Amino acid sequence: MKYITPRSFADPAVAARKLLEIANATEAVQDGRIHIEKINAPFLFKEGGTPAEYGAALDYAIAKGWLCMSLGPA
Repeated sequence: MKYITPRSFADPAVAARKLLEIANATEAVQDGRIHIEKINAPFLFKEGGTPAEYGAALDYAIAKGWLCMSLGPA
């Protein structure tokens, strides 16, 4: 019998905190904004998160008010 090791980002709160850590280390381009690819690439490729974990983390961080999505100039 093989046991599955738990994923480090299976908990959305833990994954959201990692997103914030990455975002805080990223230089903002203008008005405090950060391009989303500056967050998702390190999370997915450097940290080893899955797309589902990334989506859950992003939803969690937005729901908590830690991050907000901007669709560009109004």
